[in-house]
Amino acid sequence: MNDTMLQQFISVEDALTSLFGSGVKIAGTERVSGGDINEAYKLALTDGTCIFMKSNKKENASFFTAEASGLAAIAKTGAIGTPHLLGGGVDKSTGRAFLLMGFIEGKARIKNYWETFAYELAEMHRTETGNWTVGGKFGFNGNNYIGASSQKNEVYDNWIPFFRECRLEPQFKKAFHYFGAGERKKITKLLEKLENILVEPEYPSLLHGDLWSGNVITGNDGKAWLIDPAVYVGHGEADIAMTELFGGFPQIFYDAYKEAAPMQPGYGQRRDLYNLYHLLNHLNLFGQAYLPSVLGIIGGYRI
Repeated sequence: MNDTMLQQFISVEDALTSLFGSGVKIAGTERVSGGDINEAYKLALTDGTCIFMKSNKKENASFFTAEASGLAAIAKTGAIGTPHLLGGGVDKSTGRAFLLMGFIEGKARIKNYWETFAYELAEMHRTETGNWTVGGKFGFNGNNYIGASSQKNEVYDNWIPFFRECRLEPQFKKAFHYFGAGERKKITKLLEKLENILVEPEYPSLLHGDLWSGNVITGNDGKAWLIDPAVYVGHGEADIAMTELFGGFPQIFYDAYKEAAPMQPGYGQRRDLYNLYHLLNHLNLFGQAYLPSVLGIIGGYRI
């Protein structure tokens, strides 16, 4: 399997035969909790192996090809752990799309878990990104998803126009009906004045793209691994901002990250603007409960 192509099978049975041998079957299936987009299962095989399977309607098969592409990109950096990709496809017998990965056993965390995670994330952010943004610096080699929403990844030479045109503008358009005339004027002005708030990064970074605590798990080596990415090349501080949106990580993580990858001055003034993208996405996916947070950020910038 190359860096962006998920090995395709015509059924889960076909995949098991190809990957583990003709005698290997599913001995047991256990539903796994977590996530609200896909069904997830632990599959115990007759040879003693356990694997992880996601399943969704065949119309959503692109969720899995995009996820696989993102996991493969993160794995290619060699900086931080991700689940091992096995393959996927649309099962001819059930008509459902599936994605197979190695099962994460949930080992005990290593000593210095959070510092190690921070150092590895910083290393991922420093990895050369030309493989994913041919002809530019920011974006990705294909569109993908942020949760269940499509995510536009055109390639740009500059970060701020990318963030405006591929992140904020599409979400604001979807959420247009939530805003009154005065709020729309503020939104227009905010988008026009992004250069007064954001900065171009010192170097482009491969981002996880949806880096909240639910997408960080303890891997089979006891270190932090990344799952469910929404990858693209952007400014590393956008990942850090997302970690702070829904509760945050321990301070020791942030101290270690800043030691490994010193952040540009003024991050605190930019953080909420990065998280505005995710809050708009939640507003569009889940409804009005997120509107006060969105309006609070829009009103908080005096431009």
